[in-house]
Amino acid sequence: MKKIFFTTLTTLLAVVILTSCGEYNKLMKSTDYEYKYEAAKVYFADGKYTKASTLLMELITILKGSGNAEEALYMLGMCYYNMGDMQGAAQCFNQYISVYPRGTFAELSRFYIGKALYLATPEPRLDQSGTYEAIQQLQLFMEYFPQSSRKEEAQNMIFALQDKLVQKEFINAKLYFNLGNYLGNNYESCVITAQNALKDYPYTELREELSFLILHAKYEMARNSVLDKQAERYRDTVDEYYAFLNEFPDSKHLKEAEKFFENAQKALKDLPEEE
Repeated sequence: MKKIFFTTLTTLLAVVILTSCGEYNKLMKSTDYEYKYEAAKVYFADGKYTKASTLLMELITILKGSGNAEEALYMLGMCYYNMGDMQGAAQCFNQYISVYPRGTFAELSRFYIGKALYLATPEPRLDQSGTYEAIQQLQLFMEYFPQSSRKEEAQNMIFALQDKLVQKEFINAKLYFNLGNYLGNNYESCVITAQNALKDYPYTELREELSFLILHAKYEMARNSVLDKQAERYRDTVDEYYAFLNEFPDSKHLKEAEKFFENAQKALKDLPEEE
């Protein structure tokens, strides 16, 4: 992180005065904005982010157009970030980028927009709109700063966010599977959802689970089909079994997959021949 520099004399004075009791309350009433700004930096350096942010929020408008305005806005964003207010941090860093697109803290601000949104993303069962936004912002960071020392961290966050999206699709696919034929053919919806997840994220760690779910759903769809659709769907189950076996020959689901295959083969033999 780039250092935030302090003006020596004023800062030393602020450090001495701020150690006295009740000084913060007096500071809030002061109209000496230069001193307030130096005090905010002292609080920031000391990890007292609530006090620093309170002062900075007052000073942002006052400092507008001055040499300290850029640093103050970045510091405010870092205060929010360190206090755990990730949405507030992202908004502040976005404001910084909007006002100072080539500023001293532009690289850091773009990085922390993505990281703050990354840390604010919900668990996979919930709406993932924020996850897509975080991925977009991290990708923008890497496009703007391809040589950044933080590029690997940003890429790893994107991978983690993509895993979260896959988990969401896996949860959705399992929900469709569990609904079965309730109010429609949910097995087909399960297959489509899982197949789309594999298409969008082919290297996911959930690839085996998604592939097995597709096989299971196709078997159940065949088993619960009307007679004139069973042959086609059982053949589809057999094909899916061979594809699963080829990719996951040592799968923990192999015995169950073999059972689906054997039942499908038997069902095909028992079905009346097509005219």
